[in-house]
Amino acid sequence: MDKFPAFLLLPFLCFFHSLFLSDADVTGNSSDPGLTLSADSLCAQLIEPNGYFCTEHTVQTKDGYLLALQRVSSRSGDLKVQQGHPVLLQHGLFMAGDAWFLDSTEQSLGFILADQGFDVWVGNVRGTRWSHGHISLLDTDKEFWEWSWQELALYDLAEMLHYIHAITSSKIFIVGHSQGTIMSLAALTQPDIVEMVEAAALLSPISYLEHVSAPLVLRMVAMHLDQMVLALGLHQLNFRSDVLVNLVDSLCDDHVDCTDFLSSITGQNCCFNKTRMNFYLEYEPHPSSVKNLRHLFQMIRQGTFSQYDYGVLKNLLIYGQFKPPAFDLNNIPKSLPIWMSYGGNDALADATDVQRTLEELSSKPELLYLDNYGHIDFLLSGWQAWLKIPSLLERACRAKKPWQKL
Repeated sequence: MDKFPAFLLLPFLCFFHSLFLSDADVTGNSSDPGLTLSADSLCAQLIEPNGYFCTEHTVQTKDGYLLALQRVSSRSGDLKVQQGHPVLLQHGLFMAGDAWFLDSTEQSLGFILADQGFDVWVGNVRGTRWSHGHISLLDTDKEFWEWSWQELALYDLAEMLHYIHAITSSKIFIVGHSQGTIMSLAALTQPDIVEMVEAAALLSPISYLEHVSAPLVLRMVAMHLDQMVLALGLHQLNFRSDVLVNLVDSLCDDHVDCTDFLSSITGQNCCFNKTRMNFYLEYEPHPSSVKNLRHLFQMIRQGTFSQYDYGVLKNLLIYGQFKPPAFDLNNIPKSLPIWMSYGGNDALADATDVQRTLEELSSKPELLYLDNYGHIDFLLSGWQAWLKIPSLLERACRAKKPWQKL
Protein backbone atom coordinates (compact mmCIF):
# COMPACT_ATOMS: atom_id res chain seq x y z
CA MET A 1 0.00 0.00 0.00
CA ASP A 2 1.36 3.43 -0.95
CA LYS A 3 2.40 5.64 1.91
CA PHE A 4 2.32 9.42 2.02
CA PRO A 5 5.62 10.61 0.52
CA ALA A 6 6.09 13.21 3.21
CA PHE A 7 9.65 13.83 2.10
CA LEU A 8 8.18 16.13 -0.56
CA LEU A 9 6.98 18.48 2.18
CA LEU A 10 10.26 18.51 4.09
CA PRO A 11 12.49 19.42 1.12
CA PHE A 12 10.14 22.32 0.46
CA LEU A 13 10.75 23.65 3.95
CA CYS A 14 14.42 22.75 3.92
CA PHE A 15 15.13 24.71 0.77
CA PHE A 16 13.76 27.92 2.23
CA HIS A 17 15.39 27.16 5.56
CA SER A 18 18.81 27.11 3.90
CA LEU A 19 17.96 30.06 1.66
CA PHE A 20 16.87 32.49 4.35
CA LEU A 21 18.62 31.33 7.51
CA SER A 22 21.59 33.61 6.95
CA ASP A 23 19.28 36.65 6.93
CA ALA A 24 17.32 35.71 10.05
CA ASP A 25 18.07 36.32 13.68
CA VAL A 26 16.19 33.36 15.09
CA THR A 27 16.69 33.31 18.83
CA GLY A 28 14.59 32.61 21.85
CA ASN A 29 13.55 35.26 24.37
CA SER A 30 13.46 34.24 28.00
CA SER A 31 11.81 37.56 28.94
CA ASP A 32 8.91 36.93 26.56
CA PRO A 33 5.73 38.16 28.33
CA GLY A 34 3.66 35.48 26.60
CA LEU A 35 5.67 32.60 28.08
CA THR A 36 3.53 30.40 30.33
CA LEU A 37 3.96 27.28 32.44
CA SER A 38 1.32 24.64 33.09
CA ALA A 39 1.23 20.97 34.01
CA ASP A 40 -2.02 20.57 32.04
CA SER A 41 -0.55 21.71 28.75
CA LEU A 42 0.33 20.25 25.38
CA CYS A 43 4.04 20.52 26.17
CA ALA A 44 3.61 18.58 29.41
CA GLN A 45 1.16 16.02 28.03
CA LEU A 46 2.64 14.97 24.67
CA ILE A 47 5.89 16.70 23.79
CA GLU A 48 8.20 16.82 26.82
CA PRO A 49 7.51 13.15 27.74
CA ASN A 50 9.11 12.26 24.41
CA GLY A 51 12.28 14.13 25.36
CA TYR A 52 11.73 17.32 23.33
CA PHE A 53 12.27 20.84 24.59
CA CYS A 54 8.97 22.73 24.63
CA THR A 55 7.72 26.05 25.94
CA GLU A 56 4.15 27.30 26.30
CA HIS A 57 3.18 30.76 25.07
CA THR A 58 -0.04 32.75 25.35
CA VAL A 59 -1.21 35.09 22.59
CA GLN A 60 -4.09 37.54 22.97
CA THR A 61 -6.22 38.28 19.92
CA LYS A 62 -7.76 41.66 19.09
CA ASP A 63 -11.13 40.40 20.30
CA GLY A 64 -9.79 39.14 23.62
CA TYR A 65 -9.22 35.39 23.17
CA LEU A 66 -6.16 33.85 24.82
CA LEU A 67 -4.53 31.33 22.49
CA ALA A 68 -1.90 28.74 23.27
CA LEU A 69 1.23 28.45 21.17
CA GLN A 70 3.88 25.81 21.77
CA ARG A 71 7.49 26.17 20.66
CA VAL A 72 9.28 22.87 20.12
CA SER A 73 12.94 22.06 19.68
CA SER A 74 14.67 18.76 18.99
CA ARG A 75 15.89 16.53 21.79
CA SER A 76 19.40 17.80 21.16
CA GLY A 77 18.35 21.41 20.64
CA ASP A 78 18.17 24.52 22.78
CA LEU A 79 15.14 26.79 22.58
CA LYS A 80 17.23 29.74 23.71
CA VAL A 81 19.50 29.41 20.68
CA GLN A 82 17.10 27.91 18.15
CA GLN A 83 18.77 28.11 14.72
CA GLY A 84 16.09 26.76 12.39
CA HIS A 85 13.59 28.71 10.37
CA PRO A 86 10.19 29.13 12.14
CA VAL A 87 7.37 26.84 11.02
CA LEU A 88 3.78 27.26 12.25
CA LEU A 89 1.67 24.09 12.26
CA GLN A 90 -2.04 24.92 12.01
CA HIS A 91 -4.55 22.18 12.81
CA GLY A 92 -7.96 21.43 11.32
CA LEU A 93 -11.58 21.43 12.48
CA PHE A 94 -12.34 19.69 15.82
CA MET A 95 -8.59 19.30 16.35
CA ALA A 96 -5.85 21.22 18.11
CA GLY A 97 -2.08 21.35 18.16
CA ASP A 98 -1.85 17.83 19.58
CA ALA A 99 -2.82 16.47 16.13
CA TRP A 100 0.79 16.94 14.97
CA PHE A 101 2.18 14.75 17.81
CA LEU A 102 -0.20 11.80 18.12
CA ASP A 103 2.07 9.15 16.63
CA SER A 104 5.63 8.15 17.47
CA THR A 105 8.49 10.61 17.21
CA GLU A 106 9.42 9.07 13.87
CA GLN A 107 5.85 9.30 12.57
CA SER A 108 4.60 12.72 13.71
CA LEU A 109 5.26 15.79 11.62
CA GLY A 110 5.82 18.07 14.62
CA PHE A 111 8.60 15.88 16.01
CA ILE A 112 10.17 15.30 12.61
CA LEU A 113 10.39 19.00 11.76
CA ALA A 114 11.96 19.69 15.17
CA ASP A 115 14.51 16.91 14.62
CA GLN A 116 15.38 18.42 11.24
CA GLY A 117 16.32 21.69 12.97
CA PHE A 118 13.23 23.78 12.32
CA ASP A 119 11.90 26.19 14.93
CA VAL A 120 8.50 24.53 15.34
CA TRP A 121 5.53 26.55 16.58
CA VAL A 122 2.19 24.87 17.18
CA GLY A 123 -1.06 26.82 16.83
CA ASN A 124 -4.24 26.23 18.85
CA VAL A 125 -7.32 28.24 17.94
CA ARG A 126 -9.89 29.63 20.35
CA GLY A 127 -12.21 27.17 22.05
CA THR A 128 -9.80 24.23 21.96
CA ARG A 129 -8.55 22.43 25.06
CA TRP A 130 -5.06 23.96 25.11
CA SER A 131 -6.05 27.59 24.64
CA HIS A 132 -6.85 29.71 27.65
CA GLY A 133 -10.29 31.21 27.21
CA HIS A 134 -10.99 34.93 27.02
CA ILE A 135 -10.05 38.03 28.97
CA SER A 136 -13.65 38.62 30.09
CA LEU A 137 -15.94 35.88 28.70
CA LEU A 138 -16.49 32.37 30.05
CA ASP A 139 -16.88 29.41 27.73
CA THR A 140 -20.41 29.05 29.10
CA ASP A 141 -21.30 32.46 27.65
CA LYS A 142 -23.08 32.56 24.30
CA GLU A 143 -20.82 35.40 23.19
CA PHE A 144 -17.71 33.28 23.72
CA TRP A 145 -18.75 31.12 20.74
CA GLU A 146 -19.69 34.00 18.42
CA TRP A 147 -17.08 33.27 15.75
CA SER A 148 -16.34 31.21 12.66
CA TRP A 149 -13.25 30.33 10.63
CA GLN A 150 -13.31 33.94 9.46
CA GLU A 151 -12.16 35.09 12.91
CA LEU A 152 -9.79 32.14 13.16
CA ALA A 153 -8.08 33.36 9.98
CA LEU A 154 -8.12 37.12 10.48
CA TYR A 155 -7.62 37.21 14.26
CA ASP A 156 -6.18 33.92 15.57
CA LEU A 157 -3.80 33.03 12.76
CA ALA A 158 -2.86 36.67 12.23
CA GLU A 159 -1.99 37.18 15.90
CA MET A 160 0.00 33.94 16.10
CA LEU A 161 2.04 35.01 13.09
CA HIS A 162 2.62 38.47 14.58
CA TYR A 163 3.80 36.89 17.83
CA ILE A 164 6.20 34.44 16.17
CA HIS A 165 7.51 37.16 13.86
CA ALA A 166 8.18 39.44 16.83
CA ILE A 167 10.06 36.70 18.72
CA THR A 168 12.09 35.34 15.79
CA SER A 169 12.50 38.42 13.56
CA SER A 170 11.89 36.07 10.66
CA LYS A 171 9.20 35.27 8.16
CA ILE A 172 7.29 32.07 8.88
CA PHE A 173 6.44 28.89 7.01
CA ILE A 174 2.79 27.85 7.43
CA VAL A 175 1.84 24.18 7.34
CA GLY A 176 -1.92 23.66 7.51
CA HIS A 177 -4.35 20.77 7.34
CA SER A 178 -8.06 20.97 6.46
CA GLN A 179 -9.57 23.98 8.30
CA GLY A 180 -5.99 25.12 8.83
CA THR A 181 -5.79 25.56 5.05
CA ILE A 182 -9.07 27.51 4.94
CA MET A 183 -7.62 29.83 7.57
CA SER A 184 -4.31 30.08 5.72
CA LEU A 185 -5.77 30.84 2.30
CA ALA A 186 -8.15 33.45 3.73
CA ALA A 187 -5.38 35.07 5.79
CA LEU A 188 -2.93 35.11 2.89
CA THR A 189 -5.30 37.33 0.89
CA GLN A 190 -4.60 40.06 3.45
CA PRO A 191 -1.47 42.16 2.71
CA ASP A 192 -0.65 42.80 6.38
CA ILE A 193 -0.66 39.06 7.10
CA VAL A 194 0.98 37.62 4.00
CA GLU A 195 4.00 39.89 4.45
CA MET A 196 4.96 37.78 7.50
CA VAL A 197 4.81 34.48 5.59
CA GLU A 198 7.70 32.88 3.72
CA ALA A 199 5.79 30.00 2.15
CA ALA A 200 2.77 27.74 2.72
CA ALA A 201 2.34 23.96 2.60
CA LEU A 202 -1.32 22.91 2.54
CA LEU A 203 -2.52 19.36 3.24
CA SER A 204 -6.07 18.62 2.05
CA PRO A 205 -6.43 22.24 0.89
CA ILE A 206 -9.88 23.83 1.12
CA SER A 207 -11.24 27.13 -0.06
CA TYR A 208 -14.38 25.78 -1.73
CA LEU A 209 -16.67 23.02 -0.46
CA GLU A 210 -19.28 22.89 -3.22
CA HIS A 211 -18.41 19.30 -4.21
CA VAL A 212 -18.21 17.72 -0.75
CA SER A 213 -19.29 14.09 -1.07
CA ALA A 214 -19.06 12.82 2.53
CA PRO A 215 -22.48 11.21 3.10
CA LEU A 216 -22.88 12.13 6.76
CA VAL A 217 -21.79 15.71 6.13
CA LEU A 218 -24.31 16.05 3.29
CA ARG A 219 -26.96 14.58 5.57
CA MET A 220 -26.12 17.15 8.25
CA VAL A 221 -26.40 19.96 5.70
CA ALA A 222 -29.71 18.66 4.33
CA MET A 223 -31.16 18.27 7.83
CA HIS A 224 -29.89 21.72 8.88
CA LEU A 225 -27.97 20.34 11.84
CA ASP A 226 -26.59 23.80 12.56
CA GLN A 227 -30.09 25.20 13.10
CA MET A 228 -31.15 22.13 15.07
CA VAL A 229 -28.29 22.68 17.49
CA LEU A 230 -29.13 26.37 17.87
CA ALA A 231 -32.75 25.43 18.56
CA LEU A 232 -31.47 23.35 21.46
CA GLY A 233 -29.87 26.50 22.85
CA LEU A 234 -26.31 25.35 22.11
CA HIS A 235 -23.58 27.60 20.75
CA GLN A 236 -20.60 25.38 21.52
CA LEU A 237 -20.19 22.37 19.23
CA ASN A 238 -18.72 19.66 21.44
CA PHE A 239 -18.97 16.12 20.08
CA ARG A 240 -17.96 14.74 23.47
CA SER A 241 -21.34 15.82 24.84
CA ASP A 242 -24.21 13.36 25.03
CA VAL A 243 -26.56 15.80 23.28
CA LEU A 244 -24.40 16.06 20.17
CA VAL A 245 -23.53 12.36 20.11
CA ASN A 246 -27.22 11.41 20.24
CA LEU A 247 -28.16 14.02 17.64
CA VAL A 248 -25.56 12.81 15.15
CA ASP A 249 -26.48 9.20 15.88
CA SER A 250 -30.06 10.00 14.92
CA LEU A 251 -28.83 11.04 11.47
CA CYS A 252 -27.27 7.62 10.92
CA ASP A 253 -30.36 5.84 9.69
CA ASP A 254 -31.22 4.02 6.49
CA HIS A 255 -30.05 7.02 4.49
CA VAL A 256 -26.44 7.02 5.75
CA ASP A 257 -24.18 4.09 6.56
CA CYS A 258 -22.25 5.14 9.66
CA THR A 259 -20.67 1.75 10.29
CA ASP A 260 -17.34 3.36 9.46
CA PHE A 261 -18.11 6.68 11.13
CA LEU A 262 -14.84 8.38 10.16
CA SER A 263 -15.20 7.47 6.48
CA SER A 264 -18.78 8.78 6.45
CA ILE A 265 -17.35 12.21 7.37
CA THR A 266 -13.96 12.33 5.65
CA GLY A 267 -13.99 9.75 2.86
CA GLN A 268 -12.27 6.38 2.78
CA ASN A 269 -8.81 6.66 4.34
CA CYS A 270 -6.36 4.17 2.88
CA CYS A 271 -3.55 4.33 5.42
CA PHE A 272 -5.00 5.66 8.64
CA ASN A 273 -3.76 3.59 11.60
CA LYS A 274 -7.04 2.45 13.15
CA THR A 275 -5.25 0.50 15.87
CA ARG A 276 -4.38 3.84 17.53
CA MET A 277 -7.94 5.13 17.46
CA ASN A 278 -8.45 4.85 21.23
CA PHE A 279 -5.32 6.89 21.85
CA TYR A 280 -6.35 9.52 19.29
CA LEU A 281 -9.74 9.81 20.99
CA GLU A 282 -8.03 10.71 24.26
CA TYR A 283 -7.28 14.06 22.61
CA GLU A 284 -9.75 14.45 19.74
CA PRO A 285 -12.26 15.89 19.05
CA HIS A 286 -11.91 19.41 20.39
CA PRO A 287 -14.84 21.84 20.56
CA SER A 288 -15.73 24.38 17.90
CA SER A 289 -18.62 26.83 17.53
CA VAL A 290 -22.02 26.34 15.95
CA LYS A 291 -21.39 29.55 13.99
CA ASN A 292 -18.28 27.96 12.52
CA LEU A 293 -20.31 24.96 11.40
CA ARG A 294 -22.92 27.28 9.87
CA HIS A 295 -20.19 29.12 7.96
CA LEU A 296 -18.87 25.83 6.57
CA PHE A 297 -22.41 24.77 5.61
CA GLN A 298 -22.83 28.11 3.82
CA MET A 299 -19.76 27.25 1.74
CA ILE A 300 -21.31 23.91 0.80
CA ARG A 301 -24.73 25.34 -0.01
CA GLN A 302 -23.60 28.48 -1.82
CA GLY A 303 -20.33 27.34 -3.39
CA THR A 304 -18.53 30.42 -2.08
CA PHE A 305 -15.31 31.31 -0.28
CA SER A 306 -16.63 34.36 1.50
CA GLN A 307 -17.04 35.96 4.87
CA TYR A 308 -19.95 34.87 7.08
CA ASP A 309 -23.39 35.44 5.57
CA TYR A 310 -25.68 37.10 8.13
CA GLY A 311 -28.56 37.63 5.70
CA VAL A 312 -29.31 40.68 3.55
CA LEU A 313 -30.14 43.22 6.28
CA LYS A 314 -27.30 42.39 8.65
CA ASN A 315 -24.88 42.06 5.72
CA LEU A 316 -25.77 45.64 4.78
CA LEU A 317 -25.14 46.76 8.35
CA ILE A 318 -21.84 44.91 8.76
CA TYR A 319 -20.38 44.79 5.25
CA GLY A 320 -22.24 47.62 3.50
CA GLN A 321 -23.47 45.23 0.79
CA PHE A 322 -26.14 42.58 0.29
CA LYS A 323 -23.74 39.64 0.09
CA PRO A 324 -20.66 38.98 2.24
CA PRO A 325 -17.34 39.93 0.65
CA ALA A 326 -15.44 37.08 -0.99
CA PHE A 327 -11.87 36.20 -0.09
CA ASP A 328 -10.11 36.88 -3.39
CA LEU A 329 -7.47 34.19 -3.89
CA ASN A 330 -5.95 36.27 -6.66
CA ASN A 331 -4.76 38.66 -3.95
CA ILE A 332 -2.29 36.07 -2.68
CA PRO A 333 1.06 37.22 -4.13
CA LYS A 334 2.28 35.30 -7.12
CA SER A 335 5.73 35.29 -5.55
CA LEU A 336 4.59 33.32 -2.47
CA PRO A 337 5.64 29.66 -2.79
CA ILE A 338 2.73 27.31 -2.14
CA TRP A 339 2.76 23.49 -1.98
CA MET A 340 -0.47 21.50 -1.94
CA SER A 341 -1.25 17.83 -1.50
CA TYR A 342 -4.71 16.35 -2.01
CA GLY A 343 -6.26 12.92 -2.43
CA GLY A 344 -8.68 11.10 -4.69
CA ASN A 345 -10.65 9.65 -1.75
CA ASP A 346 -10.92 12.93 0.14
CA ALA A 347 -14.65 13.56 0.53
CA LEU A 348 -14.09 17.05 2.01
CA ALA A 349 -11.24 18.57 -0.03
CA ASP A 350 -12.67 17.35 -3.34
CA ALA A 351 -10.36 17.42 -6.35
CA THR A 352 -12.87 19.55 -8.32
CA ASP A 353 -12.90 22.20 -5.60
CA VAL A 354 -9.10 22.08 -5.35
CA GLN A 355 -8.93 22.69 -9.10
CA ARG A 356 -11.14 25.76 -8.71
CA THR A 357 -8.79 27.05 -6.03
CA LEU A 358 -5.83 26.56 -8.36
CA GLU A 359 -7.58 28.43 -11.16
CA GLU A 360 -8.15 31.46 -8.91
CA LEU A 361 -4.61 31.67 -7.57
CA SER A 362 -2.21 33.91 -9.46
CA SER A 363 0.65 31.51 -8.73
CA LYS A 364 1.12 27.90 -9.79
CA PRO A 365 1.54 25.85 -6.61
CA GLU A 366 3.57 22.67 -6.57
CA LEU A 367 1.11 19.77 -6.36
CA LEU A 368 1.10 16.23 -5.06
CA TYR A 369 -2.00 14.17 -5.86
CA LEU A 370 -2.46 10.80 -4.17
CA ASP A 371 -5.35 8.89 -5.70
CA ASN A 372 -6.02 6.55 -2.77
CA TYR A 373 -5.70 9.11 0.04
CA GLY A 374 -8.58 10.33 2.18
CA HIS A 375 -8.82 13.43 4.35
CA ILE A 376 -7.18 12.03 7.49
CA ASP A 377 -4.40 10.15 5.67
CA PHE A 378 -2.53 13.41 5.20
CA LEU A 379 -2.30 13.92 8.96
CA LEU A 380 -2.49 10.53 10.65
CA SER A 381 -1.29 7.72 8.43
CA GLY A 382 1.32 5.03 7.98
CA TRP A 383 4.40 7.19 8.29
CA GLN A 384 7.07 4.76 7.09
CA ALA A 385 7.95 7.32 4.41
CA TRP A 386 9.31 9.61 7.16
CA LEU A 387 12.24 7.20 7.59
CA LYS A 388 13.64 8.43 4.27
CA ILE A 389 13.61 12.07 5.28
CA PRO A 390 17.19 12.61 6.53
CA SER A 391 18.87 11.50 3.31
CA LEU A 392 16.25 13.15 1.13
CA LEU A 393 16.61 16.41 3.06
CA GLU A 394 20.36 16.34 2.57
CA ARG A 395 19.88 15.99 -1.17
CA ALA A 396 17.09 18.59 -1.31
CA CYS A 397 19.11 21.19 0.59
CA ARG A 398 21.84 20.91 -2.04
CA ALA A 399 19.32 21.52 -4.82
CA LYS A 400 19.44 24.78 -6.71
CA LYS A 401 15.67 24.84 -7.21
CA PRO A 402 13.05 24.28 -4.49
CA TRP A 403 10.94 22.04 -6.69
CA GLN A 404 13.74 19.92 -8.15
CA LYS A 405 12.53 16.35 -8.47
CA LEU A 406 14.16 13.89 -6.10
